[in-house]
Amino acid sequence: MTKTCEIICKTLDDTAALASRFAKFIENDGCFVSLYGEIGAGKTAFVKKVADAIGITEKVTSPSFVILNEYHSAKIPVYHFDLYRLENEGVKTIFDELQEYSEGRQITFVEWAEFSQNQIPFDHIKINVTYEDDDSRKYSFEGFGEKCEDIIEGLNQ
Repeated sequence: MTKTCEIICKTLDDTAALASRFAKFIENDGCFVSLYGEIGAGKTAFVKKVADAIGITEKVTSPSFVILNEYHSAKIPVYHFDLYRLENEGVKTIFDELQEYSEGRQITFVEWAEFSQNQIPFDHIKINVTYEDDDSRKYSFEGFGEKCEDIIEGLNQ
């Protein structure tokens, strides 16, 4: 059974607080995070806030046009993919590479993970970001694998 957690963020400060809390659980051992949500929902904003929280000093930007941005200024590297331009067929060509980014001590974020057709077989955390009626954002977390389920359990406390 997977662990889940839902958190509503009414402001960007709320998002920063959530990202900081999430970062505390992943900053030492890393994690593979797949991000889902509409354009402008807050996927990149969340990644930026987590990067800030773990000490990334480079400017964090959306990798929409380059597919992958790498950040190495903190104690753990951060890899930030955006699959939007690849869509379904393109994702198949880099799927093995994505799996490599799930192994070892690193943090990997994958935006537009929808294009992986939910075929991520390795341990990861799925975050779905949705707009709420009052312009707030709902972050729905789901952990796959023991380590990721422990992270979600920590967020629930």
